[in-house]
Amino acid sequence: MVILMIGPPGAGKGTQVERLSRRYCLDKVGTGDILRQEVVKKSELGVKVEGYMKKGQLVPDDIIIDVVAGRMEWGSGCRGYLLDGFPRTQEQAQRLDHLLQERGEKIDLVFNIEVSEPELIRRISGRRICTKCFRLYHIDYLKPQVDELCDYCGIPLIQREDDREEVVRKRLTLYREETEPLLEYYRCQSKLIDINGNSHTEEVFRQISAYIDSHLTHGSRSKKAELK
Repeated sequence: MVILMIGPPGAGKGTQVERLSRRYCLDKVGTGDILRQEVVKKSELGVKVEGYMKKGQLVPDDIIIDVVAGRMEWGSGCRGYLLDGFPRTQEQAQRLDHLLQERGEKIDLVFNIEVSEPELIRRISGRRICTKCFRLYHIDYLKPQVDELCDYCGIPLIQREDDREEVVRKRLTLYREETEPLLEYYRCQSKLIDINGNSHTEEVFRQISAYIDSHLTHGSRSKKAELK
């Protein structure tokens, strides 16, 4: 099973992906997290993508495709993959389809989490991160026990360059321009499911889980019918 999670920066995709991966034993493939960790480590890949991320620009397709393909080669033994932050354009979607076909796999469900722009800006610009353990905090609703210090590492938290408000607005504009064709691409395949991301985290999780459960039940019945 391969599930895609689409949504603008700050829509809560990462939170949902974390919970869904545990519930359904799906291997997480989060391109944003992978790239940010590489930037912090100052690896060859990190140095290459840092300039794009600071400016709120999309990382080139060739780099992203290589990251995803490499991550999917790990083979963790889970029942499938849950992709977060990829694909972001129609071209990436087509290349992902080709990559999956080579592996004998396909995309099953695509969730589009929709959130209003003012709420997105509030969520993103208030985020803080620990550069050692990569845990995320928020100045409004996920505060550390000691102001501006990580609860686990005790080191000062930082605001990522791509979380500054002016960069966030650019990211959202770019997201709308690049992703609208992507949504239509999956809508035409009858795979796209719109989710109200303004709702509470638990409600968003309930909605998504209901769709996955229904898909799994339907798939199980189809296989039994084929065996008969």
